[in-house]
Amino acid sequence: MTARTAEAAPVVETPQHKICELTTYELRGYRQDLEKAIAFFDKQDPVPPARAALQTRLDAVLAEQDERERMSRR
Repeated sequence: MTARTAEAAPVVETPQHKICELTTYELRGYRQDLEKAIAFFDKQDPVPPARAALQTRLDAVLAEQDERERMSRR
């Protein structure tokens, strides 16, 4: 009989600075951490309420990345 280990929920640290103050590298890493955590919670049944908070944070990161992309095209 094989023991099944439960995968621990990923922890996404809140950045020390505002999203708009993060470097591009920091922003990308934060986005990746959020996406991994959301993917983890999407596999849960039922999906925990924490997923919605992570999605809100991810939406803010995506908006910042979009804004930076728009500004770079000017």
